[in-house]
Amino acid sequence: MASPLDTLHDEQQLVSSLLDLMQQEQQCLIGADIESLNAITPRKAELMNELAVLANRRHEALALAGFPAEETGMQEWVAQPANGGALAAWNELLARTREAKEVNRVNGMLINKQMTHNQGLLNAMRQPANAGDAAVYGPTGQTAPGGPSRRFVVG
Repeated sequence: MASPLDTLHDEQQLVSSLLDLMQQEQQCLIGADIESLNAITPRKAELMNELAVLANRRHEALALAGFPAEETGMQEWVAQPANGGALAAWNELLARTREAKEVNRVNGMLINKQMTHNQGLLNAMRQPANAGDAAVYGPTGQTAPGGPSRRFVVG
């Protein structure tokens, strides 16, 4: 029978790899390095999928051992005297996960800041100063008239 402890070491390594990747992502966000971000995203998704598979295996092992197949079940399982060695590994995984969540939160803030900046630039391109509602670029990206036209009637 598989033990919930079986996946912890691999989960720790994957979370550490994900954390490293997210820190690289943060540097790319700060430097607006879109090419590198595009290279990081698929690897990040791959690591997240691998982590989900391992967590599912751990949950299945918990269920087989008679514990809830979730994180609370893991807390109960590591609290058992027979599983004393697992507590340190579990706490380490939780600490790394908390650190990854914090880096992810900061990265989200950086993304939102960049999106706000980009929206401001787009708005500036659409609405020149002192032009009222006239737009330089329309919603299709094509230039639009710069204001009311003055047509002369010949007759």
